[in-house]
Amino acid sequence: MGVFPPPGPHASFTPLSTRVRDVSANTKFRHIALIAKPDDTSRLRPTLQSLEQFLLSRRIRLSYDQRAADVLGHNQVLPLRQLAEQADLAIITGGDGTLLSSARELVDAGIPLLGVNLGRLGFLVDISPDDMLQTVGAVLDGQYEEDNRFLLSCQIGDQPPQLALNDVVLHKWNIARMIEFETWVNGRFIDTQRSDGMIISTPTGSTAYALSGGGPLLAPSLDAISLVPICPHTLSNRPIVIHGNSQILLSVCGKTDPEHVRVTCDGQASLTIEAGDKVCVSKHPAPLRLLHPTGHDHYQILRAKLGWGGQRS
Repeated sequence: MGVFPPPGPHASFTPLSTRVRDVSANTKFRHIALIAKPDDTSRLRPTLQSLEQFLLSRRIRLSYDQRAADVLGHNQVLPLRQLAEQADLAIITGGDGTLLSSARELVDAGIPLLGVNLGRLGFLVDISPDDMLQTVGAVLDGQYEEDNRFLLSCQIGDQPPQLALNDVVLHKWNIARMIEFETWVNGRFIDTQRSDGMIISTPTGSTAYALSGGGPLLAPSLDAISLVPICPHTLSNRPIVIHGNSQILLSVCGKTDPEHVRVTCDGQASLTIEAGDKVCVSKHPAPLRLLHPTGHDHYQILRAKLGWGGQRS
């Protein structure tokens, strides 16, 4: 269910810096879904209130997920997938974790996502609350860059597939002992390894857990997947990068009790394994559409978030 502002007169186009007008006829984003992080912070309420007031002043129709509705005092709530069916754009207010969970729910609807950063690092949600209104206004005017990312689909045995934007991780569980498993790519045997597990990462996830595991940083546009061992017992075992269309299969060896193994998608969904189950991972067919402010620079974000030296000669 959407929310509309009171009707008002239409005005002609004026520059962004002097604009106070109805742009509902001038933007393709006429219905926006507001999605908020699940835990409350001191910045969440005023940020959402400011964003809502701004969008309503622009005569944009709004819908809310449960958290955004709770914070703003609305009872008009829709599930994420129903929001995606109705909205032209979703604005995520939170951290990368909020965007990750939203992306898995919204990717198949094909609507773009725009992130306002109330979290910590913020590789995906790259709009500062201080610049939010100006940036969102520019997006409504068509001033933005679109970035397509792919997700991974993970299927274990007969369980329904689970999606991941960052990574699918096979890892040990509840024991201080390595697990043993085989890795296959496109039907070809790679190796049997003893380690704490394996990170199967998208380019998006190369700045997440895979980075901590010593994996390579991949440009977001690469059609590639990295396989990063977690604390392998063999020193010669190194991360490898394979084509993004590859079919990956992990098989836990009989020496390892499946009770001591889990598979986690984006660090949020934990899946169990039964004896004989295969973990099959491949690219999800539908891409995720991310919007960024004009002039978005991935390498500037890496410098800022990872503390690289930024001086140029």
